[in-house]
Amino acid sequence: MKLELPAGLTRLLASLREAGGRPYLVGGAVRDALLGLSLEDWDVEVFGLPAERLEGVLASAGRVDAVGQSFRVYKLSGVEGVAGALDVSLPRRDSKVGPGHRGIGVEGDPSLSVAEAARRRDFTINAMLLDPATGELDDPWGGRTDLEARRLRAVDASTFGDDPLRALRALQLAARFELQVDEATARLCASMPLRELPADRVFGEIEKLLLKARRPSLGLALAREWGMLEAIAPELVPMAATPQDPEWHPEGDVWTHTLQVVDEARALLEGLEHDRPRQLAVMLGALCHDLGKPATTRFEEGRFRSRGHEEAGLPPTTSLLDRWNVFTRQGYDVRAQVLALVAQHLKPGQLYDDRERVSDGAIRRLARRCEPDLLYRVSRADCLGRRPGRFEPVAMEWFLERVKALDVAVRPPQPLLRGRDLLELGLEPGPLMGEVLRAVYEKQLDGTVTTLDEAREEATRRIRQDAAPLGGSGSRST
Repeated sequence: MKLELPAGLTRLLASLREAGGRPYLVGGAVRDALLGLSLEDWDVEVFGLPAERLEGVLASAGRVDAVGQSFRVYKLSGVEGVAGALDVSLPRRDSKVGPGHRGIGVEGDPSLSVAEAARRRDFTINAMLLDPATGELDDPWGGRTDLEARRLRAVDASTFGDDPLRALRALQLAARFELQVDEATARLCASMPLRELPADRVFGEIEKLLLKARRPSLGLALAREWGMLEAIAPELVPMAATPQDPEWHPEGDVWTHTLQVVDEARALLEGLEHDRPRQLAVMLGALCHDLGKPATTRFEEGRFRSRGHEEAGLPPTTSLLDRWNVFTRQGYDVRAQVLALVAQHLKPGQLYDDRERVSDGAIRRLARRCEPDLLYRVSRADCLGRRPGRFEPVAMEWFLERVKALDVAVRPPQPLLRGRDLLELGLEPGPLMGEVLRAVYEKQLDGTVTTLDEAREEATRRIRQDAAPLGGSGSRST
């Protein structure tokens, strides 16, 4: 199997061979190559080369950052043709020395056999090695056969359970590559002590599931089947026991609906490929949008109703985001946006129902509470996630056209009037300045103020009106 490698990686591999090492491509890159997928993450394992000599070769190829203490993985940056850093390591043995994901002892040994070095890996499909010089695939644990059979299987059942994070990795890998989990591996995953895992590692696997799987529902369904939700997301558990009105939700309970909505949302991420924080906000909004239904669902007048479930969903959503330690990403407030999407997810339909009377100001004000483009995606997914049945997302398409026409699909209008404008009008800093800015901005949202000159005129009127009782002073006494 021959791969087209980045130029910088080709030179690095040649340098490692010249130094006496046997470098292999390992893990996900080999798996993805066999699946015909694009290769993004490059991992290299070097046999037959002591650590000090390996470090010397790497230092001549780019910037080296060593990760770990007892055994180092080298992050090599600046390699031509490789985005980010590639991982370079020596063969190693893992052993259980303490509880949890971090209780793994590691011993590097460049003289290990390929089979023994691959034994430490989680699944057979990740335990294949490719010699890039010859194109020869080294597959000591049958990963290629499992991949062809669409099967996810642990490499070594006796050590697989040492790292409970592998159970969550099984969820996202099974969903991403649409694999059947081997029965023995599934039993191992179901027995893992997940509560001892740190929040960032748990959410790291959840994030991969939500963003990389074409159908995240496959992994979520496995999590429920294996009894994992109680440990990693107890807020999701009550949804399976919450019925819905069959006329509007022929798919059944809230859990079934949520699985369908998450898959629909995943298909609606087009245009956000390079904006991971907003992708995450959409997927988490879809996952959490009906968390308020278990607390609000009642059988009234011959049907199930969930009045006020949008607001009722905020506490359990907050609890889940706390549990997963979700806050900001790359300066973007993912948490605030998810909460806003949960609170507003019915709004496009409500506005459409009242479309003859809905003002532009109402649309602009909604854009201050959440991003309409993201709200459109979550609401459309909510509408489509009711199979079997045919529910056309007419309201959502109307909503999207409306916010685009008003140029508020991504953000609300920028205020025309600024504090510096009020200073130029002679208003001194103080409480009145904030009041005037807010009042003029409300006029702007209504559409009665559309230019800076009109904003200045409105501000002047407001200043005179508020200052008159104070004898013309430009500020209020306290």
